[in-house]
Amino acid sequence: MRTTVHDVADAAGVSVSTVSRALTGGSVSPATRATVMAAAERLGYRPNRTARGLITGRTGNYGLIVPDLRNPFFADIAKGVSARARAVDCGVFITDTDEDVAAELEALAMLGRNTDGVLLCSPRATDAELLEAADPDTTVLVHRQAPGMLSIAADIAAGTRQAIDHLRALGHRQIAFLAGPDDSWAGRERLSALADYEILRFGSVAPTFEGGVLAGDLVLASPATAVLAYNDLVAMGLLHRLATRGVSVPDQMSVVGYDDISLAAMSHPPLTTVAVPKGRAGAAALELLLRRAGKTPSAVRDREVTLPTGLVVRSSSGVAPA
Repeated sequence: MRTTVHDVADAAGVSVSTVSRALTGGSVSPATRATVMAAAERLGYRPNRTARGLITGRTGNYGLIVPDLRNPFFADIAKGVSARARAVDCGVFITDTDEDVAAELEALAMLGRNTDGVLLCSPRATDAELLEAADPDTTVLVHRQAPGMLSIAADIAAGTRQAIDHLRALGHRQIAFLAGPDDSWAGRERLSALADYEILRFGSVAPTFEGGVLAGDLVLASPATAVLAYNDLVAMGLLHRLATRGVSVPDQMSVVGYDDISLAAMSHPPLTTVAVPKGRAGAAALELLLRRAGKTPSAVRDREVTLPTGLVVRSSSGVAPA
């Protein structure tokens, strides 16, 4: 039978109310708290999250909103969030908005009412819409920054410059960029980093494998000898189209992706890409909320946290053709 709070109280020799206070951070002596915790651990007691919420005013649950779970980038973020949540006995509700701003804002409102906090990945909403819809103290943006909001984001500009400098070092002078959606913050960060380079821009390209396939003929009709894609899925779609057209990679065309999803190393040829710490970003985002709720101490202190990116060189990039 399931161990109850009454069993813990009997084992610890205290009242049920004392057990409740000890387990929820209430006012009890350190010795009593230690006794209760030891009894709970010995009996394998796991608090009922709903009942605990009635006492503390907190649900122990968090919301995670992503634009497209088919993209392994967001799946990796979700794994990072879930792993951290398990470590502190929290629940996570995941919602996929299918790249739709209205669905994004609706999910934010719903989860904001029913959880202790929301993690919002790569939202397409404007800064003004986010500030109006989100509680700035219980919402963390992941892979996005906005004034006044808690955020965890990668250093996209640095990663973009690394990719272009890599291609230029290989002798490429005609480099194309397959730009993503116009409302993508990450896309705008990439474009800003590219302002110092002479780049051929194509897009907006759908941030999918199919988007890369469709962009392939545009690239081949240009003088480009190398391409930086918005993300790895676009890059792999481009690789597929180049193979169909009989173009050798990297002998005739070099291709670089962005994100370093797990499939990038499995493409043909293996994809050179910019690595983004996806799982780490998810865990750090939840950690921000846990710290603000007083649930855990944390090394994450700033409202805006920027994580490093790094170029991973594989076989899809090579010396520019003569």
